Amino acid sequence: LQHSRSSTDKKEPTDINILADEYLRLAYHGLRAKDQSFNATLKTDYDVNVGELEVIPQDLGRVILNLITNAFYACSKKKSSFPKAEKEKYEPEVSISTKKNKNSVEIKVTDNGSGMLEAVKEKIFQPFFTTKPTGEGTGLGLSMSYDIISKSHEGELKVETIIGEGTTFTIILPTKK
Repeated sequence: LQHSRSSTDKKEPTDINILADEYLRLAYHGLRAKDQSFNATLKTDYDVNVGELEVIPQDLGRVILNLITNAFYACSKKKSSFPKAEKEKYEPEVSISTKKNKNSVEIKVTDNGSGMLEAVKEKIFQPFFTTKPTGEGTGLGLSMSYDIISKSHEGELKVETIIGEGTTFTIILPTKK
């Protein structure tokens, strides 16, 4: 339902670094509450020049939360793919960074999971597409995230991925002209 309706929330000045950090911690502690064996290194790199941006904080937070949750999932799946003797060699890592550019702000979420095949990458923003087993995902998270960024915020959501190394999602939000 959230996917099909457009947001009626208003844009308001929001500190992007604080928002990103809050949702990183929310995602991590939420996952740890469900799976106490999960652990990951969290890295942050917030550009102090980012400051406030006119956004719909609940919607942007939902996108950040979704991207970070997916990053943790990718790391968890990669770790479980190793034989027991090799599991300890892999250290899951998820990072979030912000960067102020001339006419935009970038928010990047990066993981060192398994990456995606090109065929998967081409479909990830389509509604109901998922690589997760039945019951683990609806396939709406990334398509909803894409709509929130592109429609509600007139921005872009991009993905870069390398098989075996990981994935980076980049949110690009325009700043006021």
